[in-house]
Amino acid sequence: MRLRTRERVAAYVAALENAARVPAMRESVQHGRVSTWEHCVRVANTAVALGEALHLRVSERELVRAALLHDYFLYDWHEPGHTKHATMHPVFALENAREDFDLTPLEENAIAAHMWPLPPGRVPASAEAWLICVADKWCSLGETLFMR
Repeated sequence: MRLRTRERVAAYVAALENAARVPAMRESVQHGRVSTWEHCVRVANTAVALGEALHLRVSERELVRAALLHDYFLYDWHEPGHTKHATMHPVFALENAREDFDLTPLEENAIAAHMWPLPPGRVPASAEAWLICVADKWCSLGETLFMR
């Protein structure tokens, strides 16, 4: 990722890291030893880098904001009772994000569809949403396998 891009992404991260209920994301483990917030920052950086590598024209602001909020579900999914987490957490993340932030339709779709193909009906509808979907899977795999 280019230096200027890193600086812009860091500014988007800084704008959200203490907003609303975002600090609670630091308290929940996502994969391995990685907090939900760390995971979302990693997904944002990976999605931006992937978009640059593919020379895609995207809304960087919406891409980063949606990546940072894609797992804004605000509960510990490792606790009993979250059996449908894989398919339902995007819905909970979107509901929470709508409560706390003004979202664009692009951001809403990217958050809701980031687990595609689970469920198959929530399909990414933009390059930004596809980048988040792919980056999330890539980061989750690395976190699960190598960050225990």
